Amino acid sequence: MVKRETSEIDISESIPDLWQLLTPEQRELLNKNYTIQKFKKNETIYCEGETPMHMMCLLSGKVKIYKEGVGGRSQIIRVIKDKEYFAYRAYFAEENFVTAAAAFEPCSICMIPMPFIMDLLKENNELALFFIRQLSVDLGVSDERTVSLTQKHIRGRLAESLLFLKDTYGVEEDQCTLSIYLSREDLANLSNMTTSNAIRTLSNFAAEKLITIDGRKIKIIEEDKLKKISKIG
Repeated sequence: MVKRETSEIDISESIPDLWQLLTPEQRELLNKNYTIQKFKKNETIYCEGETPMHMMCLLSGKVKIYKEGVGGRSQIIRVIKDKEYFAYRAYFAEENFVTAAAAFEPCSICMIPMPFIMDLLKENNELALFFIRQLSVDLGVSDERTVSLTQKHIRGRLAESLLFLKDTYGVEEDQCTLSIYLSREDLANLSNMTTSNAIRTLSNFAAEKLITIDGRKIKIIEEDKLKKISKIG
């Protein structure tokens, strides 16, 4: 893990949703309490079972939240995008992390000590409501994915994962290529299937001209048809 360093970035632009809810005094305190930490590609950000100490906000890069499963297989629970907050739920619940996090690619993360966040919450009702909304949204997304990953067939799960990645990270300038290059193993872990099944299903989608594949680059050609496959399950 690389050494933490205080950044010269404008924190107000890096975490705007939270910043705008703070009083001038609280903003001044925040400026003294945050650090920026950089992670290399595939580097672990936190481990399952660790004690949470910081709320994190992804400033750049991409992060996966995952849980180790049976036989060494892992399940990607969700992915984190720019300006998204994570790693704070376990602290609120007074428990250790039940998941792990790692960098899909080099990333920078704003780290704010959770005891400091708790002090802010005690005196700022708007900030408390902000976190209630964030947790509520995350719970809703988690519920939807639980149903999808356990009830849909392989084609429906993979189609949904491709659309999920598009909605989360967007596309490149061609408006088709996903702006994230996942390994087949990560794509399988996101879709709750074996790597071999993910490779075979991707090849079938390509043969049906729903997508095109160039290494780890995936271009969505027929988004409406993928949506139908996802809904049929």
